[in-house]
Amino acid sequence: MIKKTQIIISNLFCAELICYNIIFAARMELSNEIEKRRTFGIISHPDAGKTTLTEKLLLFGGAIQSAGAVKSNKIKKTATSDFMEIEKQRGISVATSVMAFNYKEKQINILDTPGHKDFAEDTYRTLTAVDSVIMVIDCANGVEAQTERLMEVCRMRDTPVIVFINKMDREGQDAFDLLDEIEEKLQIKVRPMSWPIGIGATFQGVYNMFKKQLNLFSGNKTNIEKEVYEIEGLEDSKLESFIGEEETELLKEEVELIDGVYDQFDQEKYLNGKLAPVFFGSALNNFGVQELLDAFIEISPSPKGRESEKRAIEPLENKFSGFVFKIHANIDPKHRDRIAFLRIVSGEFERNKFYLHTRLNKKLKFPNPTSFMASSKSVIDNAYPGDVIGLYDSGTFKIGDTLSEGEILHFKGIPSFSPEIFKEIQNDDPMKSKQLEKGLNQLTDEGVAQLFVMQPGNRKIIGTVGELQFEVIQYRLKQEYGASCSFVSKNFHKACWMTSDDDDIIQDFIKRKAVNIGFDKDENPVFLSPSPFLLTQAEADYPSITFHKTSEFKLDE
Repeated sequence: MIKKTQIIISNLFCAELICYNIIFAARMELSNEIEKRRTFGIISHPDAGKTTLTEKLLLFGGAIQSAGAVKSNKIKKTATSDFMEIEKQRGISVATSVMAFNYKEKQINILDTPGHKDFAEDTYRTLTAVDSVIMVIDCANGVEAQTERLMEVCRMRDTPVIVFINKMDREGQDAFDLLDEIEEKLQIKVRPMSWPIGIGATFQGVYNMFKKQLNLFSGNKTNIEKEVYEIEGLEDSKLESFIGEEETELLKEEVELIDGVYDQFDQEKYLNGKLAPVFFGSALNNFGVQELLDAFIEISPSPKGRESEKRAIEPLENKFSGFVFKIHANIDPKHRDRIAFLRIVSGEFERNKFYLHTRLNKKLKFPNPTSFMASSKSVIDNAYPGDVIGLYDSGTFKIGDTLSEGEILHFKGIPSFSPEIFKEIQNDDPMKSKQLEKGLNQLTDEGVAQLFVMQPGNRKIIGTVGELQFEVIQYRLKQEYGASCSFVSKNFHKACWMTSDDDDIIQDFIKRKAVNIGFDKDENPVFLSPSPFLLTQAEADYPSITFHKTSEFKLDE
């Protein structure tokens, strides 16, 4: 009997040991996968060169063989990240695009964001899904208004920032003046990691202070330059033969001044968002891009956790969780597909496994999760923290939705915005009413515009934060849905969602203010106030009603 008991205990111990080893191996695999990943956004003021830089990073990463450009007379290929027809025509980015590639055993996920302030909502939401950012600054214009706003968003989350000063092959400001401007306007300490040799017509290359090497390139706009000259240190006798005696002396003086004036690079300060490494170059001509990419994979953070309403979620947790930060309709116009972009926060995502949609309290499985290279997609079986994957969506998801392995979670900090410009939509082709309806619903689900229905007559009001969004909506409705429309401006000051403990009071308010009441897509009543005075008066007359400036209040329920 004793022997039998011993055998049972021994077997149990062995089984327990096997289980422990399996769990340990799975955890190690998860840890290795997390460590491999780098997820970052590229942000800037319009026309600073974000999308061009993205192209060059893809080129160095081997993801594309020839780089396109946003607008260029000599380069016929359009940018990979500007895959929408309107982006190709206008030469601007109007939506965040997601691209993944491998470089030096790291998986890099790039999110190229729109620079134009009219699409800032898309950019702000994207910043919730990344772990670090590269901020592009035009050397001629320096720090611009939109750059400052984006920096404020980064500072709210202490997001690590790398600065890339672009267009050094054009005439612009002195490099030291630019550094002073960044410190003053963006309120962050800087440390140059590379230094330009000349500017504009005299620009010859960059000295990599991080690796103590000098790399000289000849301008090549679309391909990686094969011949790269490397010089070990500034005392190398070959230096003068490459850049000339005068330039060599000037470079030595400037590097000495940098070491004396600016703090040494401290990775911890960078990871805490207190110090910004600065790189110089020309994205269009492939100057300085590789130095940026090499340093980035070395110093940038691996995927970080996120705060939920209940607790902090860490990447190494076994159970899967993630949130939707973007929805895009018609990535492929031929298939009319709608994709929800999901940032994985913890655990491993598996294809065809059931996950809980926490808002709907419903289990869903995904047979075709996709990884992206802008508009091209490939089906994946697994994904890990830091990855951004696309899920085919039939209208199930909204921005901010959470998927988990059973735990009821809601991630904090996904911003929602109050519209500032309101226009009524007019159907120019009554035969295409269904297409217009479908197009409006899908495009407003993307989060860059809000739809309000007003009575009588089911009048549809679109609210956005920028004028350019109306042009994009009009164009996409025509091109993607075949529906022609026009807009009539409405003189509304603010859209306010209403909540109260007493439903009768809300119903009374709706009756009294019927002319200014609209309903959002979830049938919530919204007061479209004609002026600040009438809003203040409504708040005074109805103290028991809370007027919310954004629709985010719904998430607290």
